Amino acid sequence: MKVLVTGHRGYIGSVLCQVLMNRGIEVVGLDVDYYRGCAFGRVPEFGSSLCIDIRAIELHHFDGVDAVIHLAGIADDASGDLDPQLTEDINFAGTMRMAEVAKVAGVERFFLASSCSVYGKGALEPLTEKSLVHPLTTYARSKLSCEQTLSALADEYFSPVYLRLGTVYGVSPKLRLDTVVNDFVGAATTTQRITMRTAGLAWRPLIHVEDVARTITGLLSLSSHRIHNRAINIVQRRENYRITQIADAVTDAMPECRWTGAFDVVDTASYSVCGELLAHLLPGFRFHWKLEDGIRQLAAALQGAGVTSAEWRSDRYRRVMRLRSLLERGELDLHVHHCAHDMCVS
Repeated sequence: MKVLVTGHRGYIGSVLCQVLMNRGIEVVGLDVDYYRGCAFGRVPEFGSSLCIDIRAIELHHFDGVDAVIHLAGIADDASGDLDPQLTEDINFAGTMRMAEVAKVAGVERFFLASSCSVYGKGALEPLTEKSLVHPLTTYARSKLSCEQTLSALADEYFSPVYLRLGTVYGVSPKLRLDTVVNDFVGAATTTQRITMRTAGLAWRPLIHVEDVARTITGLLSLSSHRIHNRAINIVQRRENYRITQIADAVTDAMPECRWTGAFDVVDTASYSVCGELLAHLLPGFRFHWKLEDGIRQLAAALQGAGVTSAEWRSDRYRRVMRLRSLLERGELDLHVHHCAHDMCVS
């Protein structure tokens, strides 16, 4: 099997590609590489990778490809709000153009990295794939729009799947320290203090980046008819936490750390999410990571690398800061950018 992974140099992609290659799957990576220079470790090497904006993709880029795993795009709420029009152009229009070209090229399967943030402010009970959605941000709306529009492309020859990822944490060669668990551990290891900007009562479904990669690989092994045109929550069944519980777990692991919250500020988004469908589809699958283990892993990695408080706060590990710099320098806009040479040897 030959798989094209977009965003292969990103936080999830750099882990996923290694898992895929370990399974003997041929991988071609595609990444415009806006986060070059942001590595935390060794990024997996490839025989070939495409250094190109997803908005510039053409038929020949899909030669021999059986499946696409689409991770690339503006990757979080804060980044999405920097320039809503650009987020719509990359996350929605760019995704749809790529999917349409892939379908014409004869690619059979298209896995979209969507997000549990499409649920917005959910009910008290864990939300299933059939629950009402209420996206609150530009980023979340762009993901839901992709799901809805990709569904119209689905037929017997083209099978899209919508991976609603939980809140990802854990060590990666392209580490982010702007997701909630990673941010709190970074704060604890570098400043011994976690400062929350809200009361912290919101719920989040957590999943380790390595388990995300293993889950996607497992779904790729299923026959397409079992997951054809379906949304799937990529979460663990018992790993939903309030933000305050995450802070407690970090301070339990690092007793020298304390946390404070803005108790008069109400969280806007809150969603506890059900993973029963995923468990049904992959009955033999076992998650490797629990929150407590992931906190210890990340703390050890940050301490071992000597990450400082200045680095924790820097654009090396924070996507919104890097994107803001790119926008200010005119390196990221509505005009399509790609490298002079499509095919690069990593």
